[in-house]
Amino acid sequence: MNAWPFVIAAYAVVVVATAAMLVASWTSMRRAEADADAVKRR
Repeated sequence: MNAWPFVIAAYAVVVVATAAMLVASWTSMRRAEADADAVKRR
């Protein structure tokens, strides 16, 4: 049995999950910065 398809699939899952986490973190950071700027303006 060849294990390479499972290895490639595992790496693909990790890459997709990492990209999703990066996007979620980036959008959360942008939202927090916008909230902080709004508080400064008041």
